[in-house]
Amino acid sequence: MPRAALTVASIVDTAGALADEVGFEAVSLSEVARRLGVRAPSLYAHVRDLAALRDGITEAALRELGSRIALATAGRSGRTALRGLMQAHRGFASEAPGRWQSLQRRADQAVAASEAARSVVALTGAVLRGYALPESEHVHAIRLLGGAIAGYLALERAGSFAYRDPEPDVSWERAVDALDALLRHWPAAPPQEGPRQEKS
Repeated sequence: MPRAALTVASIVDTAGALADEVGFEAVSLSEVARRLGVRAPSLYAHVRDLAALRDGITEAALRELGSRIALATAGRSGRTALRGLMQAHRGFASEAPGRWQSLQRRADQAVAASEAARSVVALTGAVLRGYALPESEHVHAIRLLGGAIAGYLALERAGSFAYRDPEPDVSWERAVDALDALLRHWPAAPPQEGPRQEKS
């Protein structure tokens, strides 16, 4: 059976699957090439280097996460939309740990500005519009949600919650409740400070 032609998509898909198996940081061009049945130099016609391959994994992971968020939040608002958003992250982290890990890093500027990244931000913003939250505060709320979700999932993956009851699922739902309450009672922004006066 003839080997399928190499494409950027096939290389990135193979690399993403490898990341889920061995961890994002363990992905190498040589192993991706081996799995595709080619020599490593053959990949360079499609991906510049390992850094570009990793950015490809990250961008593909953002597309997948965005699709999951869209499905989990469609037609929902308030707490149910927030829970859908958070569950989309948690499900992806559980099912695709290497690709999830690729999102926990500083990617290339082109990835940060990609349609996939903008979609995740826009979908998160749509959830926030279900709360009485000024648009100017969305960036702070998105950062808070991202930190809370990533931190919880990192600790859960490390087994940090394994030594004490209740089950992590219970604490997860309490986290949803707490974040929902915070978004409903978001603190007012502090007044803008004027230019600092030079001391004489």
